[in-house]
Amino acid sequence: MRAVSVRIGAAAVVAALLAGCSGGDGGDATKEPEGLSAAEVCGGFAKDAPAAAALKAVLGSERFEDDLSKPDKAVARLRADAAAPWADSYRPQAVKYCGLRPVEGGQKDLGIDVGAVGKGPYLGPELAGKVTSYTSGLQAFSSSGLAKLYFSCRREAPARTIVVETAVRGPAGTPETDLEQRTRLITLANAAARQISEELGCEEDGLVTGMPAPTANPTS
Repeated sequence: MRAVSVRIGAAAVVAALLAGCSGGDGGDATKEPEGLSAAEVCGGFAKDAPAAAALKAVLGSERFEDDLSKPDKAVARLRADAAAPWADSYRPQAVKYCGLRPVEGGQKDLGIDVGAVGKGPYLGPELAGKVTSYTSGLQAFSSSGLAKLYFSCRREAPARTIVVETAVRGPAGTPETDLEQRTRLITLANAAARQISEELGCEEDGLVTGMPAPTANPTS
C-alpha cells in the first residue's frame, strides 16, 4: 500500500508540472488585450459610437498606443488663455491634445492639437474649394488629411470668451477623393472639441452631437 501511495503521489506531481507547462494557452486566453480601446484614449473623447467608429476606421485598428498626448496640459493652457488679457503681439500656442498609433504598429498615426486663436475668417477662399465644410461650432472643414473645427467658449467672468481651434491630422497618403475620410476626421475633431468644451465649462459652443453634417462652404 505504501508503494502504491508513493506512485500516486509522484503521478500527481508530474500531472501538476505538466499542467503548469501547458498553462500558457490558457493564460493567453485570459490575457488583457494590448493597447487602449477607443473609450480609453485621451480622456475618453472617442467613447461615443460615432467617434469610436471614426477612430477605428482612420487608424485601421481597435487598439491604440498613446503618442505623447497631453490633454490635461492642453485644457490648462486654454483655461489660462481665457483668464489672461492678450497683448497685440500675443500668439497662443497649440498643445498636442491627443496622439495615437495603432497598437499593431505601422506608418499610420493621428494627432489632435488644440489652442486658442484670434478672430477669423478661418477658411479663406483659396482653400474653400479644396475642403468639405460641416455644421458644428463657428466653422468646421476637412480635407482627407486635416480637419479643423472652431468653436466659441464663453465662460463666467472674469474669464474672457475665446475661440478654440481643434485640428486633427490624419494618416498621410489618404487620397483627397476619399470623402468619407473627411467626415471621419471632422467627427473626431467634433468629439474632442465637445470634451474640451465640457471640461472648460463653455456656454453656447454650437457643437453638434455625434457626426457633423456636410454643408455649403462659406462664401466670404
